[in-house]
Amino acid sequence: MVQQTERTAAGWTDTIVIEPMSGPVDAQAFKKLNEDWIVELFSLEPADSAKLDDPEREIVAKGGQVLIARDGADIVGCVALMPEGDGVFELTKMAVARDRRGRGLGRLILRAAIDYARRRGVRALFLGSSTKLPNAVHLYESIGFVHVPSEQIGPMPYQRADVFMRYELTATAESTRQG
Repeated sequence: MVQQTERTAAGWTDTIVIEPMSGPVDAQAFKKLNEDWIVELFSLEPADSAKLDDPEREIVAKGGQVLIARDGADIVGCVALMPEGDGVFELTKMAVARDRRGRGLGRLILRAAIDYARRRGVRALFLGSSTKLPNAVHLYESIGFVHVPSEQIGPMPYQRADVFMRYELTATAESTRQG
């Protein structure tokens, strides 16, 4: 379990807890949060539906994890980590509740995912994003993800993906990017 404090308009006041998904309510929130942003700009694709309809089977049972961000009883964000082999995981399905966007919560969730992966000995993370999500791409860049050719991360199951990034999990990489 990770506890973070989220910056609000009045200062640092809300305690955000980021922990592994723990049942059907979390799974349903994971699905809803992701469907909201996907259909806002794109359309659901078969790979989305597979992961979102049954994250326990499609992510957790395959050695991955879904992290859920909570503010008290409210689920306000999420992210998934999917093993792809050789110590490399895909960072996928990151979402922040619409009414919580622009307040630093995405950064907290992303850092929690990186910390979770590092504690489990993951060697590198990769992701596919879109130029239609400039705030997300900027967030990944600011944490230390670097742009790579799509061939370096393998086939991406999403037509919307046109940005491909990788993050090497080394102590040096994270310690130089605290901000």
